[in-house]
Amino acid sequence: MVDSHSRPSNPREHVVQASPARRLAFRVLRRVDDGAYADRALIAECARARLEPRERHQAQRLAFGAVQMRRLLDWLIDGAAEKPERIEPAVRDVLRLGAYEVIASDGTPDHAAVDQAVLLTLSLPGARPRGKARAGLVNAVLRRIVADGPGRIAALGAADQALLNSFPDWIADGLVRSLGTDAAGAVMAAANLPSESAIRWNTLRGPREAFEADLPPWHGDPLLPEAMVLEEPFALEESAAWAAGQVMAQSRASMIPARALALQPGERVLDLCAAPGAKATHIAALAEGGVEIVAVELHAARARALSEHAERMGAAMTVITGDGREVNLPGDGFDAVLVDAPCTGTGVLSSRPDARWRRREEALAPLIEVQSGLLARALDVIRPGGRVVYSTCSLLREENEDVVRASGARVDDLTAEFPGMASPDLPGTLRLLPHVHGTDGFFVARLRGR
Repeated sequence: MVDSHSRPSNPREHVVQASPARRLAFRVLRRVDDGAYADRALIAECARARLEPRERHQAQRLAFGAVQMRRLLDWLIDGAAEKPERIEPAVRDVLRLGAYEVIASDGTPDHAAVDQAVLLTLSLPGARPRGKARAGLVNAVLRRIVADGPGRIAALGAADQALLNSFPDWIADGLVRSLGTDAAGAVMAAANLPSESAIRWNTLRGPREAFEADLPPWHGDPLLPEAMVLEEPFALEESAAWAAGQVMAQSRASMIPARALALQPGERVLDLCAAPGAKATHIAALAEGGVEIVAVELHAARARALSEHAERMGAAMTVITGDGREVNLPGDGFDAVLVDAPCTGTGVLSSRPDARWRRREEALAPLIEVQSGLLARALDVIRPGGRVVYSTCSLLREENEDVVRASGARVDDLTAEFPGMASPDLPGTLRLLPHVHGTDGFFVARLRGR
């Protein structure tokens, strides 16, 4: 174990520090405490630190895991500390990282996790006596978690699924209500694992052979020829392929809505909630530039970013800023409309680690009102016999099957095109589950114009 009293005898001697990945993960946690989004904080810290891909991957795993598992980690910490209410915020973040490694690491020995946490503690600003006291606290609390934590977790029962999987009660209850107890537990457990690392080949920027040699090993998907699932860590947004618009990060589940539109040459296509542009640019690529695309985004800054993104990807579209429920739209209707509605994001919590803590139960009803309004507008502007695809990255029935059912529109059957993905709650629609399909949780429905 690290001796918290030791100091180098020679001032020029190198001071032992925690690993670069752990130091970076700790900085991400401190920024999240200050209100930053975990994924954005990670990108910023990685840009400053310039870590190797594997170190970056470890930093992401530690930071995201400690944020995702915060409820369970704090429960373990509070049960192991004599006066948990007196733990400083920075020290608590050190303890969260250490406790996460103890209970969830697949390779770090417990003693090494404790050692690294003590080293992180010693790096905190403050006088030496204070540093010694902090290090002693961290060492003692983590040793107790090593000894008692597994038993405490094993004693949790079926009624403790929200605590066990570190979810707010209201989301856990909603998942159980929507999916059933077993599937909800599996979805929550999957949300605490790394998400798939998938990218979409942008056919508008040339053949895949032009850039695939620069990628790590990958495998494809028989239903999605443009999908590439990376098998090793890769800094995509630092790559030449990304800068050239040849690829973009996009889960396989997120690629289904554009394909479900069943585009035909010469059609007019509307994306009512377009930013950041993954699906709008996918529509352009699938149509090989042969459709007219109108993309609507509520926020001006996101609309500008969408235009820049589309230009980089070589995707021609008209971007309009406004509320999709009421914004003025050009032309006399559309052949196909995509409504990728704003939602609680309960299907993508593995890649958005702090989202579960930012969502509020009282926001659900207003979200459903927006979703219903957007779908109603899409059905109003669709030409006779046209298609509307409604999708969300949520797994709550209230945002998905219930919204589609309430619209009164006729639902197409997508299950033959996308086998093994059928929602049991509304015939013809799709429900993707992370633990079953290995990708984001998603809901997709295709409706016909009146």
